[in-house]
Amino acid sequence: MSSEQTPATPDNTGPRPRRLTYAALLAALEGLALVVGGVWMLVLGLTGEPDNRQQAVTGGVTLVVLALLPLLAARGLLGRRSWSRGPAVITQIMALPVAYNLLQADSMAIPAGIALAVVAVAALVLLMNPETTRALGIRGPGNVQK
Repeated sequence: MSSEQTPATPDNTGPRPRRLTYAALLAALEGLALVVGGVWMLVLGLTGEPDNRQQAVTGGVTLVVLALLPLLAARGLLGRRSWSRGPAVITQIMALPVAYNLLQADSMAIPAGIALAVVAVAALVLLMNPETTRALGIRGPGNVQK
């Protein structure tokens, strides 16, 4: 592997930037919300009287499995792993259409849509911040170390 393809190592000597910590906390919060929602759907599917028990159980399991992405990303961000920014950004991008759909509902889902949109946009801003990028050791195009 040439030196141009070798990823930069993050600067772990100083304290972790607050922006990186806040981004990790937002990703972890989203992951925990997915776990709670998945377990709730699973319990209702198994103990309640859903319209379609199989669909409720499948949806619950799917949400719990999807929670792994932001939870692993949060752990990686706290450990200053450069790979963790990708899954964290993907999680936020996936959250935006969900927030939009929640905002289109005429129900109690509107406040959840507002909260999800705020968290997703805030996390994206924190993840794209140059301080966060430097702390993770991510170099932009053209920034080749020699």
